[in-house]
Amino acid sequence: MARYVRSAALLAAAVLLAGCGDGSGGKPDGSPSEERASSRPPAPADTAGGELPAALTGQRLSWGACPETDSEPAPDDSWRCADMKAPLDYGDPGGETVDIALIRTTAKDEGDRIGSLIFNFGGPGGSGVSMLPAFAPGYDELQRRYDLVSFDPRGVERSEGVRCRADQEIESAEAVDLTPDDSAEERAFLKDAADFAAGCERAAGKVLPHVSTDDTARDLDLMRQVLGDEKLHYFGISYGTQLGGAYAHLFPKRVGRLVFDAVVDPTADGMSQAKNQTRGFQRALDNYFRAQGTDPAEGTAGIVDLLKRIDAEPLSTSGERELTQTLAITGIVITLYSEQSWPSLTDALKAAEDGDGTELLTLADAYNERDGSGGYSAQSHAQRAISCRDSKDRGTLEQARAALPEFREISPVFGDFLGWDTAGWCHRWPVPGLQETAEVSAPGAAPILVIGNTGDPATPYEGAGRMAVGLGEGVGVLMTWKGEGHGAYGNGSDCVDSAVDAYLLDGRPPKEGASCS
Repeated sequence: MARYVRSAALLAAAVLLAGCGDGSGGKPDGSPSEERASSRPPAPADTAGGELPAALTGQRLSWGACPETDSEPAPDDSWRCADMKAPLDYGDPGGETVDIALIRTTAKDEGDRIGSLIFNFGGPGGSGVSMLPAFAPGYDELQRRYDLVSFDPRGVERSEGVRCRADQEIESAEAVDLTPDDSAEERAFLKDAADFAAGCERAAGKVLPHVSTDDTARDLDLMRQVLGDEKLHYFGISYGTQLGGAYAHLFPKRVGRLVFDAVVDPTADGMSQAKNQTRGFQRALDNYFRAQGTDPAEGTAGIVDLLKRIDAEPLSTSGERELTQTLAITGIVITLYSEQSWPSLTDALKAAEDGDGTELLTLADAYNERDGSGGYSAQSHAQRAISCRDSKDRGTLEQARAALPEFREISPVFGDFLGWDTAGWCHRWPVPGLQETAEVSAPGAAPILVIGNTGDPATPYEGAGRMAVGLGEGVGVLMTWKGEGHGAYGNGSDCVDSAVDAYLLDGRPPKEGASCS
């Protein structure tokens, strides 16, 4: 089972943009300052966050060459990696620890350096260690005065990564119909969800209770201290905005310059988040059809008909695998994360109408991070572990059935998938959820720049306004971009990029309600 869009992974965009830069971003001589943070005492903790042992707050990171992995080569020598020790359980800060994997490249203008700028690219479950080098060419202006830093949150990849299924089991589960049409398919749907949860408990039982967003927010504050910064400077994208909101709530006095881009709605529970995304993806699909000169209602009806035919009889591809309805909708979803991907959607839909599912399958594999040898990323495993720990929602089959008419009215294409998903995602999860909705109020915090994109499919625009209000008066500063795709910064708007750079580099947020076309 795979959740496609509920938590809005920027990883989809990363897959499509891979190769756009050379992965470099540090000093041209490849000699970052290895001892910068070690040469100063640890920064103070926020008393609201509780006390941690000096062995953790005063630890010295051993920055060294970043290792290659089975799926990707090591970045160049301008990047350095290290592991930071953090409490497994913040309720027992002197107890067992976990290693949090970090990556860093240093500021180009050492004499004008502000500090560290920490990135989270979304998911939850996205690997910042992998993604920051790929995106760093777009942050060249910010790197003049900041060390660029990212990390794998707890439960992700190099930081006690959660993997609940083997590759063959993942591929086999692709045959499960995620929009069940009868009682037999419903039973298979729930069995698959329960099997996944059991696999997570077997593989990562002791970690699962400690992968919440609040846990990671506390890791961020420990990271701030270990890196030697008085305040946290942070760039959160997609789920990264939820993480940033949690940090601001827990540590308002330690908020430095924070940017939230592609903003998660903090007021929405699990069911509402699913409806928000159903609405967002249909809105993006409508915009795609308008750009093609096609009536959105007619275009939508054509896709619905195509999906029904694939559900009845999967399409053949150039390989041995077939394109199922589940994989077809996943292939459509990934192209809506970026306007640059719309031509790929046009080609894939035409090929599918002609009976060839190869192109949609290729797109689905990119979203699911399946490589050519049949290996899968565990990003969706971590995504599920984190979101099911955060949310108290444990939707039932009956509740999903009752909600389906509204989901289908919002989107005939995506409604069934996201509606049924409310019942399966955390089914029989082995640890309880913590919150109904996210808490982001941050009274007394410095201004936080919140950017909403009117055409964002995965984190619809309305969530940005609710985040700005939730942060509190004088804290959340809302800025609007009238554009397409998931996220605004680096998406082609000089207006957005200049405003963000001015805020992060000079501390000047735009006026509340500023807008870029």
